[in-house]
Amino acid sequence: MTTTPTLQVDDLQTHFFTKQGIAKAVDGISFTVDRGEVMGLVGESGCGKSVTGFSIIGLVDPPGEVVGGRILFKGEDLVGLDEERMRRLRGNRIAMIFQDPMMTLNPVLRIDTQMIETVLAHEPDVGREEARRRSRDVLGQVGIASADERLKAYPHQFSGGMRQRVAIAIALLNKPDVIIADEPTTALDVTIQGQILYEAQKLCRETGTALIWITHDLAVVAGLADKICVMYAGMMVEEGALNDVLDHPVHPYTVGLLGSVPSHNNRGQRLAQIPGMAPSLLNLPTGCPFKARCTRADGACEAAPEITQPVPGRDVRCFHPHMEAAQ
Repeated sequence: MTTTPTLQVDDLQTHFFTKQGIAKAVDGISFTVDRGEVMGLVGESGCGKSVTGFSIIGLVDPPGEVVGGRILFKGEDLVGLDEERMRRLRGNRIAMIFQDPMMTLNPVLRIDTQMIETVLAHEPDVGREEARRRSRDVLGQVGIASADERLKAYPHQFSGGMRQRVAIAIALLNKPDVIIADEPTTALDVTIQGQILYEAQKLCRETGTALIWITHDLAVVAGLADKICVMYAGMMVEEGALNDVLDHPVHPYTVGLLGSVPSHNNRGQRLAQIPGMAPSLLNLPTGCPFKARCTRADGACEAAPEITQPVPGRDVRCFHPHMEAAQ
C-alpha cells in the first residue's frame, strides 16, 4: 500500500524573463516530502533554493513564471490553481517563513492584531479569545517571554531577531501541513536558533507537518533534517538520506561543499574551497553547469547529465560521481 506524499515536486521549472534574457532559476528539480518529514534544501546563494519555495507557495510574480512541472499538495496540483483556492491554502495548510521578517509583519499593526487575524482568516468559527490564547502559546514556543505584553507591541519595538521569532510563530499558528522555512534562523543567536530547531522538529513529530528547511548552513541541516537535497545552478545535483549524503557524498559539488566546512580542515592549513564562481543563470554553459569548477570533468561533461541512482536511495546528476565514497 502506497500513501500519497504531503508534497511532491516533479520536474519544476521556474524561469524569469528579463531584458537580458531568460534566467532559469529552477530548472527541473524533483523531490517528495512525506508527512512528518524534514527535508534540507541546501546550496550556495543564487542556486534557486528560495525560488523553489516561492514557486511551491505560489508567490512567483512576473517577470518570473512557473513554466513546467507539477507541484502536488496531497495529490492536488498547485501549478495553475486559481488564486482563490491558493489563498485558502497559503498560510493555512502551506506556510512560509521568510528570511526577512518584515515580509510577514505589517509595521503599522500591533502583533496581537496580526496574529489573531491570521487565525480568524482561516478559521472564522474560532473566537477572538481562543485566537489570542493560541497566539500567546506560540510566542512562548519560539522563546518570547512575557507574551501578553509582547502581543500589544508593534514590530518596530522588537529587535530583528525578535521579529523573526514572531514571523516563525505566525507560521506555526494554524499547524499547517507544509512549512517552507527560508533560512529563518540566520539572524538569531545560537541559543535561540537551537530552540527554534527543536520546536520545528517537535511540531513535525507531533502534528505530522512536512518541513522544507532552506539553508546554506550544513550544520543546521545535520541536526534537523531526515533527508537532504543539494542544488546547484537551479538543478538538483544530489538527494538522499541525511546521514548517507553527509557521510558519503557522491556528487563532486557536495564533496566540495562538505570539504569547505572549517571543521573538516586541519588546524593551520588553508581552508579547502571550490574553485571559481557559480555560472550566471542568464548564461548557463552547455552540458554540466558544474564542469568548469570540477576536477573530474572531461569530454563527457559537455552533455547534460541525467539523474541516476549510482547507489540505492541516492539521486545524483553526474557522469563521474565519487563512487569510492559510497562503498
